[in-house]
Amino acid sequence: MTNSVKSIFGQLGNFGQRIRELREGKGLLLREIAASLEIDTGLMSKIERGERKPNRDQVKRIARILKADNKELLTLWLADKVQYIINEELSVAEEALEIVKRKLKHDTENYSH
Repeated sequence: MTNSVKSIFGQLGNFGQRIRELREGKGLLLREIAASLEIDTGLMSKIERGERKPNRDQVKRIARILKADNKELLTLWLADKVQYIINEELSVAEEALEIVKRKLKHDTENYSH
């Protein structure tokens, strides 16, 4: 496991928490980020609390606004989405993830050739 994956794995399921950390680290107010995204402050608050999920475009815009690593934020965002879906099907989740992992490996190998 690479260092970046280990770092992201430690934050798995915490896209909103990471956004809050980045925002507060830059001394920005919630309403400033919301205004930049052209969304309501309440919605931005829900994103940070993990109650609402932004779309992919919003994630990219958040990364740009916060001058954050786009790949890190997209990875956390996607991990949250996958976790949300998996939580609905815990009895078969592990097997499903293994199938996806093998398929991704296969697709990556074929793509690189």
